Amino acid sequence: MTMISLIIPAYNEEENVRACYTRCAAVLDDLPGYEAEIIFTDNHSTDRTFPILSEIAAEDRRVRAFRFSRNVGYQNSVMFAYKATRGDCVIQLDCDLQDPPELIPEMLRLWDEGNQVVYGIRRKLPDGPLVATLRRGFYWFIDRISQDDLPRNAGEFRLTDRRVVDQIRMRDDRSPYMRGMISAMGFRQVGFEYDRPARMAGESKFPLSAMMSLAVDGLVNHSLLPLRLASTTSLVVGLITFIVLLLYLVGKLLFGQEWPPGFATLVILLLMSMTLNAMFLGILGEYIGRIFMQTKSINVPIVESTLNVSPEMIGQMEQPAQAGLHVVR
Repeated sequence: MTMISLIIPAYNEEENVRACYTRCAAVLDDLPGYEAEIIFTDNHSTDRTFPILSEIAAEDRRVRAFRFSRNVGYQNSVMFAYKATRGDCVIQLDCDLQDPPELIPEMLRLWDEGNQVVYGIRRKLPDGPLVATLRRGFYWFIDRISQDDLPRNAGEFRLTDRRVVDQIRMRDDRSPYMRGMISAMGFRQVGFEYDRPARMAGESKFPLSAMMSLAVDGLVNHSLLPLRLASTTSLVVGLITFIVLLLYLVGKLLFGQEWPPGFATLVILLLMSMTLNAMFLGILGEYIGRIFMQTKSINVPIVESTLNVSPEMIGQMEQPAQAGLHVVR
């Protein structure tokens, strides 16, 4: 029998987690010929999210949950969840129900047609005009500058075939950008359009600052443009400096031009030089920081508590370095 794995990251979603489970379970119950597991990753919620998950897991053995010892970030929690799955395909959706579970049958239909990645394309966003414009602008920009083919207006709502998930299991990325990682793997991928509704309840755990951080992850993980920009700018500034110096020498030696002392000009040039140096050192720092995080295994999710997870399952997840998965008990 074909097995479906649902992965649902959660952080302080006590108002949504029960409704999310109920709607997902109702959809799965209406799918003949499939068995399922529902995996929640609790990113160290400070509300009643995990106690509610404990109640749900006691009622339904299909539900498994992992609570981390600290908040490791959305992308790391999602990557952990992918590595914990056992299904023939994995469907990722958000706990706030902005990704409607009722679209799962359509995703399975597209998967049955031979597509190994099926992703949702956001036709309409519930965000305000500014945030929606920033989102769409970012998707356009990252697609234009990336060496990989990244679909525009696609979020985290996707179905992924087991072959792709096996490739994810071999990755050990401490600053993952999951939608970009999966898109860059290739295989046969197809999108479908849907209207993204507003959150069912509660406040978004993804403010503008978190969106900006995700944008930086996407940019740094999938493009060398910032480094090339630094190199190009240094060449341009060097060329301008050389031309100015040449004009100065020509004026001085050939035309006897007496240039007045330019204290203000000197200060401006020094400040511009310092600003450029600081900016590009910051760009280099972004890349070097990620190398540091990778070598020190920073942001590895540490599992504090589990629900419906047997010791055998933990043993399976701790195997092989080839699985690229870290679970600390």
